[in-house]
Amino acid sequence: MQMTEGKTGSRRIMVIFGTRPEAIKLFPVIAALNEADGLEPVVLVTGQHREMLDQVLEIAGLVPDHDLALMQPGQSLDEISARLLTGIGAVLDAEKPDMVIVQGDTATAMCGALAAYYRKLPVAHVEAGLRSGNIYHPWPEEVNRKIIGSFADLHFAPTETAANALRREAVPDDRILVTGNTVIDALHWVTAKLADDPAQASVIAPVEARFAGKRIIGVTTHRRENFGSGMDDIAHAIRDLAARDDVAIIFPVHLNPQVRAAMLPILGGLDNVALLEPLDYLNFTRLLQIAELMLTDSGGVQEEAPALGKPVLVMRDTTERPEGVAAGTAKLVGTDRATIVAQATQLLDDPAAYAAMAQAHNPFGDGHSSARIAQAISRWFAAPGRHQAN
Repeated sequence: MQMTEGKTGSRRIMVIFGTRPEAIKLFPVIAALNEADGLEPVVLVTGQHREMLDQVLEIAGLVPDHDLALMQPGQSLDEISARLLTGIGAVLDAEKPDMVIVQGDTATAMCGALAAYYRKLPVAHVEAGLRSGNIYHPWPEEVNRKIIGSFADLHFAPTETAANALRREAVPDDRILVTGNTVIDALHWVTAKLADDPAQASVIAPVEARFAGKRIIGVTTHRRENFGSGMDDIAHAIRDLAARDDVAIIFPVHLNPQVRAAMLPILGGLDNVALLEPLDYLNFTRLLQIAELMLTDSGGVQEEAPALGKPVLVMRDTTERPEGVAAGTAKLVGTDRATIVAQATQLLDDPAAYAAMAQAHNPFGDGHSSARIAQAISRWFAAPGRHQAN
């Protein structure tokens, strides 16, 4: 992805992100801004997730203009938030952009938006309006989204459900645009890349060969609210499923020490469980392609897997993405060991139950969300009196 440098007279749009999911969902937006007349993206990464973020930057061919490299081991939420706010603020003071874009619900997104607000810079929020209705599930992401939503100038909602959540919070309708989710744009891009050169999924390839003839269950888990007994139950449920002769588990294990402490002692050494280091986006997309179903507590997987026709069992009690549950592509199963095993077993053993989820309509996008976002920003700047933050 080539960046166009120094578009004369263009509005400079600072795109701020720090984690792998943000990078995946924003690199198509950066490309769309780069292609748009009158807009020039400036990329600031915080390094909130270092290794996993760098994987996406490399695949997308994206070189940030600024990298704060703020990741530290064992950092608390207040420590990282303080460093984010001051670090991002210093870059904003130096760059003086015309608008700031943040995505989703991370500490980087919340602090990036807040730093922009403190400077009276317009804020555009990609993936706006997701709500679970419980400020501790997901924690702290639910409140991060609500904070951004309270003052953003442009709210790019992925679905009508998300737009309605914003309307209930008194966000003016002319500031909301339903765009679809940019993760589907990214997924289309990377599946095309894999189709051109399947060998790029070099990490998954030997595991795929090892488990030839097995039915693959993909697993991801990392949510803070599941730490402790929830993670232990998830680990035991995976072990129970791995007892089946026809099944193999592919599980890229999150770098968080609490996740690893729960998973490795219970799942390590099992012949049909592959515990992998976190996968880059190409290899993770290949996992989605070969999996029969996904077990996850991730938000992004709830959107990505249905786009490839893969049922998702969500190991959480609530979700800020209820559209997938309503459409039938996803099912909330919580972290109870017996429930996870029973629901996965039904999908493995009941073809009708599997088909009902696999063939359900994916409500999250059509692959053109980023273009809609770039067009909306262009219109916003072109409108009389709308070029300044309110």
